[in-house]
Amino acid sequence: METNDPLILASASPRRRELLASLGVNFRVVVPEIDETPLPDEKPRAFAERLAEEKACAVEVRGLVIAADTIVVQNNTILGKPTDAAHAEEMLGSLSGNMHMVITGVCVKNTTRTVVFSVVTEVVFRIINRLEIEAYVASGDPMDKAGAYAIQGGAAHMVRSIKGSYTNVVGLPLCELHEALLSF
Repeated sequence: METNDPLILASASPRRRELLASLGVNFRVVVPEIDETPLPDEKPRAFAERLAEEKACAVEVRGLVIAADTIVVQNNTILGKPTDAAHAEEMLGSLSGNMHMVITGVCVKNTTRTVVFSVVTEVVFRIINRLEIEAYVASGDPMDKAGAYAIQGGAAHMVRSIKGSYTNVVGLPLCELHEALLSF
């Protein structure tokens, strides 16, 4: 895929960098600074899309900007990044044996056009015992991840099934992103 404008990824996520690189495009990274606090009564999907758009708009560069925000939602509650080990254990315990949604809001924009969309994937965890949760949290892997897990890392064995995009759960829905990029 070629673009006349430079491609910018507005994200600090190494997972998004790896996923975007897998499309074979050249890009550079600019990390946006935004407040990631949900608005009162904001629905999860609207929250993810708003953050993606705010990240894209916070990057003041010429070119084609891609920004995304991935959230984990269980029972209509957003599970953000854990604040400490106990919080990570609590989140993983609530996911154990249950289904949750992973929503990634994506914004692709240039100086004349903005496209915002989101992708939802259903994820089901098997029942995870307390010792497994403690060992995974002790690895440090969950600490900077929404919902306290990484499907592509140490939590892969916890996932019984997914319905939808695997790359969405990792942090960037490549199929839908590629389609959006083609439209530019």
